[in-house]
Amino acid sequence: MEFYIIGLEDRPQPVFSEEVKEILKTHRIFSGGKRHAELVASQLPDDRLWIDIKVPLQAVFRTYEAYEEIVVFASGDPLFFGFANTIRKFMPEAVIHVYPCFHSLQTLAHRLILPYQDMHMVSLTGRSWHEFDRALIEGKAKIGVLTDHRHTPAAIAERMLEYGYDNYRMSVGEKLGNPEECIRQLTIAEAAVTDFGTPNCLILEKTNSRQRFLGIPEEAFFLLNGRERMITKMPVRLLTLSRLDLYCRNYFWDIGFCTGSVSIEAKLQFPHLHVTAFECREEGKELMKKNSRKFGTPGIETVIADFLTIDIDGYECPDAVFMGGYGGKMEEVLRKINGKMKTGGVLVFNAVSEESLFSFEQIITKLNMQIEMRDRIVLNEYNPIVVIRAKKVV
Repeated sequence: MEFYIIGLEDRPQPVFSEEVKEILKTHRIFSGGKRHAELVASQLPDDRLWIDIKVPLQAVFRTYEAYEEIVVFASGDPLFFGFANTIRKFMPEAVIHVYPCFHSLQTLAHRLILPYQDMHMVSLTGRSWHEFDRALIEGKAKIGVLTDHRHTPAAIAERMLEYGYDNYRMSVGEKLGNPEECIRQLTIAEAAVTDFGTPNCLILEKTNSRQRFLGIPEEAFFLLNGRERMITKMPVRLLTLSRLDLYCRNYFWDIGFCTGSVSIEAKLQFPHLHVTAFECREEGKELMKKNSRKFGTPGIETVIADFLTIDIDGYECPDAVFMGGYGGKMEEVLRKINGKMKTGGVLVFNAVSEESLFSFEQIITKLNMQIEMRDRIVLNEYNPIVVIRAKKVV
């Protein structure tokens, strides 16, 4: 099967090369969105058959199977978060020819006379906040963002303000290529209270760098009832994170997060991580909210409930787990973790007593997990802590 994918700018009268004009003249089966159909209708043969691209996409591709060649219209560059990638996913054996034009972020950069070779590009179109949050935490100097009806420029600005990222200016391109085209440059505060025309996209340019901690002091956190002993101390926290090997992991669970210090430090140092934090105390919800906003770590999923009562079937399997609490039921918690964790995943536990260390090692042995590392650390007047790592090998 063969596809000819033609990129379109959002302008009333598309201009095509002679090569593309010949493709349009010699083909009969065409496909694209409703907006694409409106833009190219006058340039297609009268006996054409048009296949609308709409969800569910599985039905669209079943329709495609009846034909040998299809001309598909897509917005901008079909390989930039575009439909060419979708075809490769559904029909990996298909032959694809791509005829791109500028995508919307390139067009906006051109309007701004803004060099964009160093721009980090993120799509929020039908996607989660994860990659956008990552770009903010990493402090990218320029971030180009594709928006949708939910992730609007105003919603993006509100999220940035919520987590303290007001250190950017925002340029929004509305209806690019249309007679109603509009380019606006605003502060993040201004963008949060502005209505924008659609479709739109935006570029963020960093105005100054915000502080990004490596090892947050305990006293900087909002604490549970002000109790400094109810937080993983900074040196222990950093050792714990190093033993979790998070650079090579994707899904991290923090069980018994209390103040959220381990989750927040993990997200700051490894922004690619999907972090899920569990805590049985209701106060944890507010503590995580306040601390994650203070230190600029959006995207941490917080679950308030007894871990043993949670249905974890709907969660991604973790490949790294920190067990910071177990509510007196260590074996039950470890069995539940072990049943969900990916093979090759690692679990770290900080033992504060010989009894808890002995129990952990006994249970880990029963679960056929492999103990890999033990580190003994003493801080000031506190009792020794053993940071121990186990690996799921089967």
